Amino acid sequence: MPGDEQLQTRGRLVRSLSALREMLPGSFVERRRRCGKPDCRCANGEYLHPQFQVSLLVGGKPRTFNISAELAEEVRRRVEMHKRFRRTEDAICQINLRRFLRREQQKKETTEG
Repeated sequence: MPGDEQLQTRGRLVRSLSALREMLPGSFVERRRRCGKPDCRCANGEYLHPQFQVSLLVGGKPRTFNISAELAEEVRRRVEMHKRFRRTEDAICQINLRRFLRREQQKKETTEG
């Protein structure tokens, strides 16, 4: 029965959400920049320093937070978790919508028939 397969898929998706409890919203940004010291190797523009940031909305306003190099990979991973959450959320909602519409169609056929 197609509904059972959809229920199983939805169940797997819901169970997968627990792995995402450390997610962070926003966009992870890595930039290269000069530090401003005239005798630094970045002064000629070839060997620029990495700068890591997270951009997101806070209270409806865009904000950017600098991230230390030590935390950059962890923050990148947590932001990616949030993207996975959004994809999972969409998949669950699509399954629920299909099931709802099918149930409504079956009700309609029962009352007409």
